[in-house]
Amino acid sequence: MKNSERALLAGLMLLLATAVCAQEKIVISAPGPRNISYLPVDLIPKLGYDRDEGVTLQLLHTGGGAVALNNLTTKNADFAVAGLPAAMSLRANGGDVVCIAAVDKAPLFVLMVRASLKNKVKRIADLKGMVIGVNASTKNSQTTSQQLAELLLKSDGVALDQVRIVPAGQSWEEQSSLMLSGAADAIVGDEPFASRLQSMGKVFFLAHLAQPDSVKKIPGTHFLHAALITRGDVIAQSPDKVAKMGNMLRKTLQWIAAHSAQELLDKLEVHDAEERASLLISLQKYRQAFSRDGALSRQQLQDTEIFFAASSTGNAAAQDFQLEQMVNDTWVGRTK
Repeated sequence: MKNSERALLAGLMLLLATAVCAQEKIVISAPGPRNISYLPVDLIPKLGYDRDEGVTLQLLHTGGGAVALNNLTTKNADFAVAGLPAAMSLRANGGDVVCIAAVDKAPLFVLMVRASLKNKVKRIADLKGMVIGVNASTKNSQTTSQQLAELLLKSDGVALDQVRIVPAGQSWEEQSSLMLSGAADAIVGDEPFASRLQSMGKVFFLAHLAQPDSVKKIPGTHFLHAALITRGDVIAQSPDKVAKMGNMLRKTLQWIAAHSAQELLDKLEVHDAEERASLLISLQKYRQAFSRDGALSRQQLQDTEIFFAASSTGNAAAQDFQLEQMVNDTWVGRTK
């Protein structure tokens, strides 16, 4: 290679490196990885929609939506995806969080119990004295999983001081280890991990939000589980960043709606046979799990408010909280 060619190549490489370094970075924190409710977030960079917007999307996976929200409020992330009731808990405690889009259409929480307890646990009241796992909360935000766990227990006459609550995380490694080791007797957990453990014969389901009869005592069970959340200062100072994030999410949700579960898993590069099988079963079982375009549903927001009020009994600030205070639908609009 001639010196002139080397110089030209070096110059091109320098230009490329400069362009990469100059590319805007967006950080989003979400539970996972490969928690079915948050798969759209994992999928965005696989589809290249961040590059289409001229940004690099960095994912921060966590053991719970409340932790993802903490990453947001401490400015370690620009956006978070978490249960909207968890975000409401944080906002009621003074956190600067704003809901800007829907990721999910249906909440998929499961109350699963260790299979070895099948003869002992027939109903939720039988969980008295046992250890219950929930997604990790923080000081200022209670996870939706914990809110649901407390409502389920109260609905069958179990006082919170009659069980021990422990963090369960929101990944396969965290939730399966608690069940397989016997460190927890039950978990208010997530798909596809719950169905995977069930297929292994390690757990049975006591309640499931996708099965209305099992949660008929719980109000507002069609609440918005995974929502895209940001801070007020991000909206005020970087509206273009919010628009880009909204575009990435909308295009990803539209892609999911137009493609098969197998194609989704191919894009995510899920090669482990057991993990792929469990994800495939769950995606086929819950075909309506995801929002089609990120638009916020008025009915879903109303159900979320009902659920949050029911889970906040005794908390005056939370009881008086109005969800509209923290919703901005500028980028995705609303549906019925």
